[in-house]
Amino acid sequence: MGILTNIVAADEDEIEAIGESLHPIDEWSGIEMREVDTAKIATLHCLLTGDLFDDAIGYYEPVYISAAEGAMVLHLAEEVKERLAELDEETLETIAAELAATEEFEYADWEDEAIAAMLVALAELARLAESQGQALFVWMHPLRT
Repeated sequence: MGILTNIVAADEDEIEAIGESLHPIDEWSGIEMREVDTAKIATLHCLLTGDLFDDAIGYYEPVYISAAEGAMVLHLAEEVKERLAELDEETLETIAAELAATEEFEYADWEDEAIAAMLVALAELARLAESQGQALFVWMHPLRT
């Protein structure tokens, strides 16, 4: 079973609506990826903040779980959003290389280019969220195979 992930910029009071959505990026500004799970989000958190993995994973308990759809919503840490929003292209490339070398991304056979593209898209989304006073939410839905 795989995971479909949407990361969206939204207001704090929209968590339930995101969780009940069938495809959040149709309703909010965001990006879509496959196989981005909580461990990968926490790994990115660690690289951006310097936190230990065991501390970072604690930030990513679901803030909403859809009983009907099986989707869950995580709140991306504010510090991660702010850090993403301020990164320049060169720093994003460095972080992408570091992320590619992590166990979570190596094990999943992510291509370096895909990781770099994800980070660029996340940085753009973080800038948008910052400019609109929004948060970033991670919507994850299990894919039945």
